[in-house]
Amino acid sequence: MADQPNLIFLMPDQLRPDFLSCYGAEFIDTPNIDRLAESGVRFTHAYSQHPVCVPARASLLTGMDAIKTGVLDNGLYLRPDLRACGIATWPELLSEQGYLTAGIGKMHFYPWDARLGFQYRRIAEDKRWLQIRDDYWHFLHAHGHRKYHGNEHPGYFENRGAIVNRLPWEYQVDHWVGDEACGFIRDFGHEGPFALMVGFPGPHCPYDPAPEFLAGFDPDAMPEPVPDAGDTPGLREQNIVGNRQPWNGVDYQEFTRAHKLKIRAHYAALVKQIDDAVGRILDTLRDRGLLENTIIVFASDHGDYLGDHNLIGKGQFFEASFHVPLLVSQPGVPGGTTCDDLVALTDVTATLLRLAGQPVPEYMDAQPLPGIGIAGATGRDHLIGALGNGWMIQEGPWRLAKYATGEQLLFNLEADPQEQRNLIADAGCRTVLRDLDARLTGAIMRSMVDARFAERVYTRDLSQSPVFGYEGWQRPYPRRREDGR
Repeated sequence: MADQPNLIFLMPDQLRPDFLSCYGAEFIDTPNIDRLAESGVRFTHAYSQHPVCVPARASLLTGMDAIKTGVLDNGLYLRPDLRACGIATWPELLSEQGYLTAGIGKMHFYPWDARLGFQYRRIAEDKRWLQIRDDYWHFLHAHGHRKYHGNEHPGYFENRGAIVNRLPWEYQVDHWVGDEACGFIRDFGHEGPFALMVGFPGPHCPYDPAPEFLAGFDPDAMPEPVPDAGDTPGLREQNIVGNRQPWNGVDYQEFTRAHKLKIRAHYAALVKQIDDAVGRILDTLRDRGLLENTIIVFASDHGDYLGDHNLIGKGQFFEASFHVPLLVSQPGVPGGTTCDDLVALTDVTATLLRLAGQPVPEYMDAQPLPGIGIAGATGRDHLIGALGNGWMIQEGPWRLAKYATGEQLLFNLEADPQEQRNLIADAGCRTVLRDLDARLTGAIMRSMVDARFAERVYTRDLSQSPVFGYEGWQRPYPRRREDGR
């Protein structure tokens, strides 16, 4: 295993690519994240098929789409007998091959202190889950601090969640996660190959940067929000109701341009904080002589509307919500390159396995990323997305999204990158709509059947089986993935 590369997967929570300078943002400088782009491959068409925290992360763990995992919203989670069903998480697979696997920061597991294959864990959960007594909770209490709800800060409601954090930067959660990642690298980096996932809780709301980072951002210099085309009042109402819950509590019925620009400035400052933490991780790798044998993947679970379409947060199939950054920095591979192929966030799972020299299990929907030297890897010709309240297919310039509200959206993204002209009723697009809808429906049907694999009684006819014909035959349960009988 001495020749195996170290693997690091850096995953901020709720980061959209157009707030990174390596993706063209001119109002922010993210030099450390840009270092990954300069030394690797930047993917321009990477999407989170399940753009909510827990569904995206469950699919990353298993390499399976959310219909098959059953995790279609934040209140659902993976069945506890996955191994009995023949399914392993990517940390389990790499642990079995001699990797030291570590999960630091936010993972959003249920229960929150589960390991799910990570041999080493240091936990800092979601910024909104204040009652969790994780490692970060103990760190704060040891230093005379505690976690704060956003509503314990001045201006929280008035500024729609844009506040200045009460904690000094060195006690904030993204700083702690960065420190813990650096500590792991220093303590264990030379003990053999490691696979480290670092989950930053930011820049997820509340939009609560430290003042020294916020000072660099003027709301008036932020990019203008994408207008609301008026096609989705049902989604807008769901957005308002969802954010009124105690975890957030902000009422977005009135959501002005000034609110949106202020939020964007605070969000940009949070991104800058994560860039600082990424820089410390890269410097630690360099100082320990590990950078030349470490492959680094950088991506996010989903984006954030930040006022685009008059929405906040995430959860639907608009660019702001499910287009994600994806960078792969790999020693020995030419850097500064761009890959325009269509890829899924879940493809990170298959990529980590292949980079470690491991095969990708047949049950996985994930496939290795193209453009980084993995033999046979190609982009996708289309992408299917699903959550409990919506389905999506993207193919070429076209995206069709269908929601439980009854609202349907068809966009030509080449002609309409800001998603302002819904073509669902356009007579000239009927053939495109029919073809996309048929492919989407077929894919959802197939995933629904495959999702019930553990309950399957047989895959081949039992009518001629003498064993089945005798009394006392026992139904196999749960059926394992590799068991075709």
